[in-house]
Amino acid sequence: MILKTNKKTYSIIKATSFKKRLIGLMGKKNIDIGMFFPKCNSIHTFFMKENIDVIGLDENNEVIYKEENISPNKIVKINNKRKNTSILELPKNASVKIKIGTILLLEE
Repeated sequence: MILKTNKKTYSIIKATSFKKRLIGLMGKKNIDIGMFFPKCNSIHTFFMKENIDVIGLDENNEVIYKEENISPNKIVKINNKRKNTSILELPKNASVKIKIGTILLLEE
């Protein structure tokens, strides 16, 4: 998958297997990719080496939650009544210009 934002293109890994969902971006340094967690409403940053940006999406990929520059060892939960939420993890400061209500186009 690919996400184009802030005049930059990010490769996005879709975490569909148990292992990908479990490991995510843990232990990675110099993060320059994103990770998409479908059907997910919470993540943790335990064992992360760097800060990340976290975006919560609804079933239409509309941004319903956003938190920038989250440090390691945190738990992030999207408190939302919508079903089928997903989470997108991005490198720190990659989501600066993304606003709540924006619909993200994730290209396959």
